[in-house]
Amino acid sequence: MKDAVAQHVVYVHGLWMPGGESLLLAHRLQREFGFQVHAFPYSAGTLGMREITASLQSFVRSLDVPAVHFLGHSLGGLVIYRFLERYPEQPPGRVVFLGTPCLESRAAVGAARLRFVSTLMGPSVADELLRPRERSWTFGRSLGIIAGSQSLGLGQFLAGFDEECDGTVGVSETRLPGARDHIILPVSHLGMLVSPRVARETGLFLTNGRFSLR
Repeated sequence: MKDAVAQHVVYVHGLWMPGGESLLLAHRLQREFGFQVHAFPYSAGTLGMREITASLQSFVRSLDVPAVHFLGHSLGGLVIYRFLERYPEQPPGRVVFLGTPCLESRAAVGAARLRFVSTLMGPSVADELLRPRERSWTFGRSLGIIAGSQSLGLGQFLAGFDEECDGTVGVSETRLPGARDHIILPVSHLGMLVSPRVARETGLFLTNGRFSLR
């Protein structure tokens, strides 16, 4: 069991996810590292990023803990990014992104061309993923990024990747200047949520500020 000040993790899910998909990942983080994982629920399909981040601020405050880590899958990583940008005064901790498209998402741009899909994306996706962004990590906490290289997913057909991808997000799209560490694992975009290896690397970074792989 790890020290009490480093036990809490806020998990932020991706687009069209309910948060419950993190149960196995949360179980492994608790069993192997002693983390207590809190899944933050939000609706990316109906809310803009300003509303989502305000809700996340209330969620974090309600935990009332001295230290808190953040773990974001896919769009959830960008929610964390915007949250820390808007509310920088947070309890200390680290951050891990899982398959987060830190730049323009080619899969999202391709999906937006399909009318029946674009109507389900919501304002947060339009704001964050449908045009190029020059983001960098300048916040006062370490960021580790895990990218996947197992190309399973429909997103790859919309994006037409010419590089390694997790089936939805290209490896190059996950890179963010200022991040402390970045690794590529043989997992798909959704598969990383059930991968023991991803869980272990996530726990190691949240504990030590480094992944085990180089």
